[in-house]
Amino acid sequence: MNPIERALRAVDRTQQQHRPLATVFGVIKKYGDDRGGLLAALITYYGFVSLIPLLLLLSTVLGFVLHGHPEAQQAVVDSALADFPIIGDQLRENVHSVQGSGLALVIGIAGLLYGALGIAQVLQHAMAEVWNVPGVRRPGYWPRLGRSLALFAALGTGLIVTTAAAALVGASAGGTLARVGGLLVSALLNAALFLACLRILTPKEVATRRLLPGSLVAGPLFTVLQAFGAALVAHQLRHASAVYGFFATVIGLLSWLYLASQITVYAAETNVVLARRLWPRSLLQPPLTGPDQEVLASLARQEERRPEQHVDVEFHDPENDSDNGSTPGPDTPDSDPGPSKHP
Repeated sequence: MNPIERALRAVDRTQQQHRPLATVFGVIKKYGDDRGGLLAALITYYGFVSLIPLLLLLSTVLGFVLHGHPEAQQAVVDSALADFPIIGDQLRENVHSVQGSGLALVIGIAGLLYGALGIAQVLQHAMAEVWNVPGVRRPGYWPRLGRSLALFAALGTGLIVTTAAAALVGASAGGTLARVGGLLVSALLNAALFLACLRILTPKEVATRRLLPGSLVAGPLFTVLQAFGAALVAHQLRHASAVYGFFATVIGLLSWLYLASQITVYAAETNVVLARRLWPRSLLQPPLTGPDQEVLASLARQEERRPEQHVDVEFHDPENDSDNGSTPGPDTPDSDPGPSKHP
């Protein structure tokens, strides 16, 4: 064993022996096993493409719901656009509600809804990947469409509630106290909204209580991202605008959306790791720990696409196989933990 491997083995033993470290490493390892970076990139792309249709849809719906109260409608729209770094002012000036006759309005809303469905569909896909739901058990198009509409309703309601709460806090206090109070209220509301969205997006067999830990983590992180993310992105791109010009705003927005996507995926992975007790994980293999085997087995069974298909997973000890001079085969004794009873 070389010095580098010896040091890594020592680090591995330390993290496996301490539950907080093992849990954090389990979340990071599960994120990598599920290709969380690719899921976050996919969410970022569809979020970027769906952004304008969603904002137009929000403005149009608010025009009906808050008819006769243009100040309230503008306050909600401004609060939504203020969360987007770099291009918030441009969006605020150019995004308006869809107007026209009854038929044209229905067609316009339907087109906006279709254009915004991509982000809801990919979020459902991401949650199914995180929870390793086999393809054969994933919902069809119409159930997914119903969940997408429910997600938009939850997001719209949450936006109105958070705007009203922020206005109430700002009116009741001033200065630093108002700022701190607004952040605390925002963190709680973001956690509740994230929990509601996860409940819509996550498979029904997962109990709601299993979604709470990740929501409590994501709520404050989203509040920090909303409060300081725009300033951080602007700071990072202060010299980029001279080189990239207008495209620097696109880079800034994509960076902000990617951070939000990573928070979403990591929060969901936290729920899975805690619900299935997927720790300790090994930093170096062999040997595989029990949670290592469970995750690998779940990834394999996730590929079932048809009711006629059944995936069995076996694990072999490579040292015993090499000592016996045998080649692992279907008749070799295995250490398959059996089907996991996932929540």
